Amino acid sequence: MLDLLHSRRQRGAFLYPGAEIRAPDDARRGRAERVSMEGQIKAAVEVGRFRLAITAGVFALAFCVIAVRLVDLMALNGGEAAARMAAGGGAPVEAVVQRGDILDRNGEILATNLPTVNLYADATKVLDPDETAARLVKVLPDIPFETARRKLASGLTFTYLRRNLTPLEMDQVNRLGLPGLDFEPAERRVYPHGRLAAHVLGATDVDNRGIAGIERAFDARLGEDNRSVRLSLDIRVQHAVHDVLSQAVDRFRAIAGAAVVADVRTGEILALVSLPDYDPAGYGQAAKDARFNRATLGVFEMGSTFKLLNTALGLEEGGLRLSDGFDASEPLRMAGYTIRDYHPENRWLSIPEILVHSSNIGSARLALSVGGPAQKAFLDRLGLLSPLSIELPEAGEPLVPDPWRPINTVTISYGHGIAVTPLHLVNAVTPLVNGGLSRPATLLHRPPEAVDPGRRVVSERTSAAMRDLMRRVVTDGTGRNADVPGYRIGGKTGTAEKVVGRGYREKALMPSFIAAFPIDAPQYVVLATLDEPQGLPETHNFATAGWNAAPTVGAIIARIAPLLGVMPSLEAMANQEDIRLVAARRAAGATE
Repeated sequence: MLDLLHSRRQRGAFLYPGAEIRAPDDARRGRAERVSMEGQIKAAVEVGRFRLAITAGVFALAFCVIAVRLVDLMALNGGEAAARMAAGGGAPVEAVVQRGDILDRNGEILATNLPTVNLYADATKVLDPDETAARLVKVLPDIPFETARRKLASGLTFTYLRRNLTPLEMDQVNRLGLPGLDFEPAERRVYPHGRLAAHVLGATDVDNRGIAGIERAFDARLGEDNRSVRLSLDIRVQHAVHDVLSQAVDRFRAIAGAAVVADVRTGEILALVSLPDYDPAGYGQAAKDARFNRATLGVFEMGSTFKLLNTALGLEEGGLRLSDGFDASEPLRMAGYTIRDYHPENRWLSIPEILVHSSNIGSARLALSVGGPAQKAFLDRLGLLSPLSIELPEAGEPLVPDPWRPINTVTISYGHGIAVTPLHLVNAVTPLVNGGLSRPATLLHRPPEAVDPGRRVVSERTSAAMRDLMRRVVTDGTGRNADVPGYRIGGKTGTAEKVVGRGYREKALMPSFIAAFPIDAPQYVVLATLDEPQGLPETHNFATAGWNAAPTVGAIIARIAPLLGVMPSLEAMANQEDIRLVAARRAAGATE
């Protein structure tokens, strides 16, 4: 039996009940069919895998293309902005231009750019101009319906509908889903401090190009080069000056005002205010009078503040000494004019008394003793006969007499017959208190190594004498209301009538006060001027400089001195208290 089974295995068959006996050839064909079927299955699987890989690759490529396009549209704008056609003009719209910041001396941002978007339309893709315009003005009501409808029906491929949309406005327009509307990236010039330094900063137009102030003067640097500009302004000081001057304009019901603070050691302007002013972001809507920079562009007769220059003229060019003087007992008649004093002393006055009592007669006689040519040359040396040199396009040019007759010499000695900008006066007085050096005024920050060495225009001796005389004006003269406890201030008042046509308008006054502090070693010059202030009961209805401009400058110094690190002196406070006691006794008729 075992032999039988073994022989059957050798023949390739094994018999069991019900089994079929197969020949060797049949077995081989079965195995071949199974191998063929398995190969077909494997081939089909490989083909499926290949097709899936191709499909996945196609999808991945599509997603990559979509992602790149999204980045191009949202971040880069695809370079389309430069190729879009301006409405009706056929010129390409310029790509967004970055613009540099404007900073104050401490790095505080005064002007910068913020990213925004502009809304435009491709009118060829707008389905219904009327419906599109109606739906658009619901979310942007400042766009007139007729304007929007006209642009949407224009057939132009590119036309602006609204610039500088906020993120909320952009979202509202986007949700409308209106065909033909799209956005382009843009930048908007913003001024974080609003109108605080408007006349210095200026403004830009809708294309972000400078049209006034520093924005215009440094347009290439800010725009084309995208570099920042650092100013000499101290925005803290600017704020204090703006606040005090605004209060003075309101209190005295003046129609305008101007104020300047300058560093006498460097020529840097720390504050420059002109009122009324404007918001630089709305320059186009501002009134013409508000855009006018009275501190650098307006030229005015500065009145008796010019007596400082006249006194320095006598000491520097006339060979006069402080003990010298002139007869002011009688009015001076010349060329049909009669020169009188506002508060006549009717006596011979020394040079200090001429300044302290603000004598027109004494000033006129002093100027005549020196002569017109010397007077003209001296004022020219102080920069009062030349156009203002400052980094602003709004710079005024003095109005001077031609020819320069003796009567002009007389009137100019007390600030009439010549008109200059307030900044001209600041520049001229600075060397009278800083030791005699003239430096060009600047609105740019100057590090110590870049400070102009200066040009000598008066001697140190004359400058020292002028500091002493300016202090006397505040302690004994018309500038008493400018005094501040703890600070030794020196200065000079000036009140001029406004020129109208060929004459003067009576009671239309331009009072000014210019001061230096601390007067023993001056660091800063401060000027304030008011346009047509009104007398008040507390000023005994007087509207002259001693009652309004002088206390305004005093209030400015009280605010800015701590900011500038100039601390009050206990000795000065004691001296000022003694002065007040003496004045009170004199007023009460007491004797020393």
